[in-house]
Amino acid sequence: MAKAAKPQKKKVEPSNGIKKQYLKSGICRVTFKLPVDAAQGAKKVTIVGDFNEWNKAATPCKKQKNGDFTVTLGLKTGREYRFRYFLDGTRWENDWNADKYSPNPHGTEDSVVVV
Repeated sequence: MAKAAKPQKKKVEPSNGIKKQYLKSGICRVTFKLPVDAAQGAKKVTIVGDFNEWNKAATPCKKQKNGDFTVTLGLKTGREYRFRYFLDGTRWENDWNADKYSPNPHGTEDSVVVV
């Protein structure tokens, strides 16, 4: 009898979610991704949060060919950062894959990333 070949394991990157790369300098490179489903046809997305003093225009995300929006930020470790996505200058969206959510003074919740 012939021995069946073992299937090779492939490294699969998650298609959604927050990716974190911890650096020795005490900084974490965090890649945020707003998937196409959450973007709902948005033309422009910015990420707004503690790290940019909630400035709606300071941190634009880049639209990918598949319709996702991404941005990578260097954040100091040992902290939690509140954030949300601002779509087309008119509506807010949370990160569906945030580490957690925290109520805000506007009666909604902010996404939170823990580094």
